[in-house]
Amino acid sequence: MKVSFVGKGGSGKTTLAALFTRHLAAADPPAGTRGPDPGGPVGPGRSGGPDETSGRPPLLAIDADINQHLAVALGATETEAARLPALGDHLAEIKEYLRGDNPRISSAAAMVKTTPPGRGSRLLTVDGVNPVYDRLVREVGGVRLAVTGPFGAEDLGVACYHAKVGAVELLLNHLVDGPGEYVVVDMTAGADSFASGLFTRFDTTFLVCEPTLRSVAVYRQYVGHARAFGVRVHVVGNKVDDPSDVDFLREHVGADLLTWLTRSRHVRNAERGAPEPLDTLEPANRAALDTLRATVDAQDRDWATYHRHAVEFHLRNAVAWANERVGEDLANQVDPEYVPGPRLPVH
Repeated sequence: MKVSFVGKGGSGKTTLAALFTRHLAAADPPAGTRGPDPGGPVGPGRSGGPDETSGRPPLLAIDADINQHLAVALGATETEAARLPALGDHLAEIKEYLRGDNPRISSAAAMVKTTPPGRGSRLLTVDGVNPVYDRLVREVGGVRLAVTGPFGAEDLGVACYHAKVGAVELLLNHLVDGPGEYVVVDMTAGADSFASGLFTRFDTTFLVCEPTLRSVAVYRQYVGHARAFGVRVHVVGNKVDDPSDVDFLREHVGADLLTWLTRSRHVRNAERGAPEPLDTLEPANRAALDTLRATVDAQDRDWATYHRHAVEFHLRNAVAWANERVGEDLANQVDPEYVPGPRLPVH
């Protein structure tokens, strides 16, 4: 399942994304789940399923926020986080690998962030072995992590951060995951997520919301866009002090309020980049993380709809800017007879 954390800057979005990721990493896989075989060629190595040595579910975290803090929230030092390889710096290599021998894609240079997979494309699995992961995924705090890369001073005035996030969109378009497998993405704050079709790439979207009018305003803006595409948003309250904070959230977000986390020493230290062992997390906050996981595990993915959204946004981008930039009609990259998805293993 693909999971995103969104919300107003400063709401604790990254902290909760890290807490949830660590919670998944420490948990047993759901009973009876096995990873998928992808419906197309993949890189070398095993694909999917609970880790046979640790018993933990396959898990990949991705930092797609313009402010890159997920590595530190997972336990890296600032120096270690700065040394992580950036997806945005290796976009050409990612495209070349994912293109495979798809005859509809004339070259890696002709791929854009929304290019969907087709027959001949290389697909990824959550814990598979492939050159992209080998080069760009690192273990941080017991979690496999990929980072988009920061928006640096050299980008000012000459680059768009969403071009860097394009690497994440390509990966998610080509990533086949199944029950008991998790991809957790810390998204850029607020409605910036709608600069591409990336917001449709998730099975579950958690919007972190403080009991403040500014945070609620971001919620309203986000759901106003998301619901037009059938994207369900679950609100996770954060920095809740007392029942009046819960009442405030219920008043403004209604039934979208899924659960909430209270202020605590554990959460505060996590926000300061000093995460503590999960067993020190307060029982009520641990129960909130359990609720998040149960919500994710209850989701079913319609692969045809998932792929249709990818194609829709690809065609929109093609007409708006990509055809002119690439110099060809990128509608031809769409394989009309292809739908990605797992092939269930034969027992």
